[in-house]
Amino acid sequence: MTALRDEVFARMDELSPAEKKVARTLLADYPGAGLASAAQLAKTAGTSTPTVLRLVTRIGLGSYPEFQQRLREEVSQQLNSPVSRASERLTGEGDGTLFHRSVGQRLDLVDRLRATVPPSEFDAAVELLATATGGIVASGGYFSRYMAQILVMQLDQLVPAVELATEPLGRDIGRYLAMGRGSVAVVFDLRRHELPAQQVAALARSRGAAVLVITDEEMSPAADDADVVLPVAVDGVPFDSFAALMVLVEAVVEGVFQRVGQAGLDRMRDWEQSVQIHRAFRVGPA
Repeated sequence: MTALRDEVFARMDELSPAEKKVARTLLADYPGAGLASAAQLAKTAGTSTPTVLRLVTRIGLGSYPEFQQRLREEVSQQLNSPVSRASERLTGEGDGTLFHRSVGQRLDLVDRLRATVPPSEFDAAVELLATATGGIVASGGYFSRYMAQILVMQLDQLVPAVELATEPLGRDIGRYLAMGRGSVAVVFDLRRHELPAQQVAALARSRGAAVLVITDEEMSPAADDADVVLPVAVDGVPFDSFAALMVLVEAVVEGVFQRVGQAGLDRMRDWEQSVQIHRAFRVGPA
């Protein structure tokens, strides 16, 4: 039996904006969110009960009770699964060195990208960034701002007018006030979610810009104002891991490169010829 979350993923590109809000809420707290009433799920998602029911119909189910019964069956199967029990042991002390366990846990996070990022949402993010006629402004939180900076530095070599807002609600606010149709705001907000991210997303949207939010599986409140949301697993010890986030950023950049084609390659060539970087070389024996 196909998991309901997989059904939602497969149909993400068919959903209306309101239905996508329900889908994101469900995926952020799966299966718990779906085990609440339809009215509660709608309230959590900031939509209406009819919107929830339309989503249920889109994934091929006749009623909300049938939807919840499927969820309960999935939970029961998972609790009794040998794979589930084995995975719990794998995340414990287990065999092997600390290094091998640490690397393995991060590889698992990267692998989970295929379960947290719907392909249609990834494609939509690439399209937004590759066709942003009004410029791109990216911002992040206490740690994630460095990931935003990497995204900006790489995108700037492929497409024009890419900027990093280090103080989005301070000295850089003018970049958001200048936004309009054709502009894209990229907001990184990972747990513990920060209020400025939500405010920046709302401001950019109010100016007519498209909003791309890159967040964790628990979903930043900024996702409420997003056109596209890319959730990524960040579980790590002792701090949240950016292993999967780095892979996601690189995949997005590669997607933009493939989308813009020769124009991106020409811009990269101009960068190579124009920017002077003084490199050190090892001198061989005389």
